[in-house]
Amino acid sequence: MVLFLPHALSQMSRPERIISASGVRAIIEKGEIIEDYPEDKRGHSCLILGKGINNRVIHVVCTPREDYLAIITAYLPSELEWKNNFREKK
Repeated sequence: MVLFLPHALSQMSRPERIISASGVRAIIEKGEIIEDYPEDKRGHSCLILGKGINNRVIHVVCTPREDYLAIITAYLPSELEWKNNFREKK
C-alpha cells in the first residue's frame, strides 16, 4: 500500500506541477534510486528519479514503513539545482 503524506499531496497538486498519484506509483515501480538517506529523521528513505507524462522528469522521496510505503514528496527537479540528468545536486 502507498500512503501520500500531506506534504506530498500539497507539492503534487501545485498548479505548475500537477503530478498524479498513478504517475508517482509508476516512478516507484520503474524509476531509479539516486540517493539513499539511511539516517533521515523520518526513517530510512530514498530519492527516486523517473519520468512521467510527456517525459517529465520527476523526483519522489519515500520511506518504507511496516505496512505501507510513505510518499514524503514528489516534485519536478530544476535544472538550476541538479546536474547529470537530474541525478546529482549541484
